[in-house]
Amino acid sequence: MTILITGGAGFIGSNFLYYLAENDPDFRLICLDNLSYAGNYTTISPLVQQEKLLFIKADVCDRNAVFSAFEETKPELVVHFAAESHVDRSISDPSVFLRTNVLGTGVLLDACRTFGVVRFHLVSTDEVYGDLPLNRPELLFTESSPLRPRSPYAASKAAADLLALSYFHTYGVPVTISRCSNNYGRFQYPEKLIPRMIARALNEQTLPVYGTGENIRDWIHVSDHCAAIKKILLRGTPGEIYNVGANCPCSNLQLVRRICGILGIPRERIVFVEDRKGHDLRYGIDARKLETSLNWRPKVDFTDGLQETAEWYIANHAWWEPLYPEADKGSLC
Repeated sequence: MTILITGGAGFIGSNFLYYLAENDPDFRLICLDNLSYAGNYTTISPLVQQEKLLFIKADVCDRNAVFSAFEETKPELVVHFAAESHVDRSISDPSVFLRTNVLGTGVLLDACRTFGVVRFHLVSTDEVYGDLPLNRPELLFTESSPLRPRSPYAASKAAADLLALSYFHTYGVPVTISRCSNNYGRFQYPEKLIPRMIARALNEQTLPVYGTGENIRDWIHVSDHCAAIKKILLRGTPGEIYNVGANCPCSNLQLVRRICGILGIPRERIVFVEDRKGHDLRYGIDARKLETSLNWRPKVDFTDGLQETAEWYIANHAWWEPLYPEADKGSLC
């Protein structure tokens, strides 16, 4: 079976490619990626060299290139990771997010409709739901929660979700959608919170935290997310949305303190900076639908996963150091 994965040179996409290569060697893997700043060909080049992966450099917004890729490879399954995903970048320039996340999704849906794919899976985000109050920890997002995006990034992903569902209802394109909480693990571009704090700590820099650091995120190891996507892709019901989360809430300040503990550096390196515009207070995912209907459960303990992630960045300076100077110029995540 042939699977085309967009954005496969990015963080979650590359981990998904390795997950399939290791667990499903009979799948024919195709990666379509335009290698933007967050796409790193060196991450997936071992798979290409081992002839486990065919790489196609193309932009999902380029209709001719996308249709040519579909014509050449004839994918039966499509997993759409390719997206602009950094909230602060979306605040600085929303237009890039609208182009890639909305128009690019539309191009792929047209290709899936034209070539009759068996499944189109859209990887979305819990940020489409907006935020939750800090003082109501029992409140969680379900698949029926209203969409209340609060950043241009989240709004562009919500638009992509609705567009995909419209192609299911109007044209019968077999669409599934997953909305996941914050991921962490290897291969994450170092503008994101965890790898950036690790990189700054290893470079003996301060560790800046937005506001008071009380904002809470629900964290999931990228390998657990990959396992969930595979379950949904192969066994999920077309037209359905599945929340993916590991029920690991942690405030940004608590998280940075945990990183300090892992790396053995003083907490005095933590500094507080002006808060992000429209900073969401709390995310929380109810993943019971995925757990009960597809028998999925997260396996990676947050403490163990964070330790493993820090050790990976310590051992792989050659991967992240060339990216770090540019990644560290922007706003915090």
